[in-house]
Amino acid sequence: MGTVYNELDQSLTDFIRAQHMFFVATAPLDGSGHVNLSPKGLDSFRILDPKTFAYVDFTGSGVETISHIRENGRIVVMFCAFDGSPKILRLYGRGEVVEPTASKFAHLANAFPDFEGVRAIIVVTLERIADSCGYAVPRYRYQGERSQLPAWTKKQGSDGLVQYRARHNRTSIDGLPGLDDIGDRRRA
Repeated sequence: MGTVYNELDQSLTDFIRAQHMFFVATAPLDGSGHVNLSPKGLDSFRILDPKTFAYVDFTGSGVETISHIRENGRIVVMFCAFDGSPKILRLYGRGEVVEPTASKFAHLANAFPDFEGVRAIIVVTLERIADSCGYAVPRYRYQGERSQLPAWTKKQGSDGLVQYRARHNRTSIDGLPGLDDIGDRRRA
């Protein structure tokens, strides 16, 4: 039932743009380490070219994705249709963590809304693109984005976010290195 694609064509690009949510999965090399799966939203995903995409990584309680990418590069992103025709799309690739102090961060950040609390942009070079039916995915209605993360970020302020990242984003739950730079030179 599934199809493997060579690149993100217009049909896949249209499908991705129509989704309000995606999921990111990574894992450490150590088999006893924790697999991570995170839901994402807030207009934070961009296709850079047919073989590359990027998404904004916001300040949060964990730093697993960043730690896993730094250790081994492996990442898979999944989109699934919660309305319309059923479909699941998985994007497998090798990720790169671009922190705000990196020379290419500002250029990448221009592709996104001016979010507060950005701790990195994850750039992924695609190695495999595959879809499947999605027949068992239930239908849901999109009601809008949640306001809690932007409100929390604003409440923390620049200094509060730096302190938060220092406490929560230096290492993963498995002890792998997290953020190199807990400050955010462009946007807190």
